[in-house]
Amino acid sequence: MLVTTTNTIEGKKITKYLGLVSGEAILGANVFKDLFAGIRDIIGGRSAAYEAELKKAKNIAIEEMIEQCKSLGGNAIIAVDLDYETIQAGGSMLMVAASGTAVLIEG
Repeated sequence: MLVTTTNTIEGKKITKYLGLVSGEAILGANVFKDLFAGIRDIIGGRSAAYEAELKKAKNIAIEEMIEQCKSLGGNAIIAVDLDYETIQAGGSMLMVAASGTAVLIEG
């Protein structure tokens, strides 16, 4: 399945617009990841634990979009937008929301 942030697909003709598809993923970050991320914030550097969680959440959200697109009979998703948020509800949670337009393309 082709998934793109662009509104068109070069060399492909969109034959049908099937509607909005979306996917969301909310993952908890445990206390140790929070502690080490806090230390990294103070001394600098990247937080591999958070980066891995974000990548995992993004993949889940995109897979949900793809499943919705397939159920509509589509074979591509265009105009994809990814939003990242942190939620402080009894602990740190990472949220990724993905949305796009399911389409049917020729070829």
